[in-house]
Amino acid sequence: MAKIKDLPETIPVFPLTGALLLPRARLPLHIFEPRYLAMIEDCMKTPHRLIGMIQQREVPDGQEKRLQSIGCAGRLTAFSETEDGRYMITLTGTSRFRAKAEVSGFTPYRRAEISWAGFERDLGNDESDPGFKRDWFLDLLSRYFTALELSTDWDSLKDAEDELLINSLSMLCPFDAEDKQALLEAPSLSTRRETLVTLMEFALRGGDEDMMQ
Repeated sequence: MAKIKDLPETIPVFPLTGALLLPRARLPLHIFEPRYLAMIEDCMKTPHRLIGMIQQREVPDGQEKRLQSIGCAGRLTAFSETEDGRYMITLTGTSRFRAKAEVSGFTPYRRAEISWAGFERDLGNDESDPGFKRDWFLDLLSRYFTALELSTDWDSLKDAEDELLINSLSMLCPFDAEDKQALLEAPSLSTRRETLVTLMEFALRGGDEDMMQ
């Protein structure tokens, strides 16, 4: 699916706090709740096999959390079932979307009417980041990982293309839901990288302050 007109106007949405999906990236998920098992089964019957990953936001005095305005749809590209009936799936990011309204109905999971307008670039080829200073960035990343006692395959990171590197880190680093939303909404790969740098530097400053106390 390479054009906006090919995409559906209503999709199932999976409001999973802290889970971030970006265009062309892959997100593995473990599905076990009955309502989401039903969502996967229904999704596989559609020609597009799309599920919208979206964050929730708190509403003052609200009993139910509202959906954020922007999410990212992923195509179900891998599926396996465990012996006890759980699903292991992979979503491959297709395009971000804007949630217009929730759709009421008889499904146990949530659905939303959406607009793809404004995210046409998501359906294109990989983005590049002309201002990306890789050595400096990897040095910052190393300090960030050390501070949080995280490990990674540094050889793979050094060889990864700009988009794969920046988007994978945006998805995997342990930022809070609001920060993940900011990374999702970044209008370009360069802006996402700048946001990622800001978040890592902020975490490092906080860590330094803690160590000084």
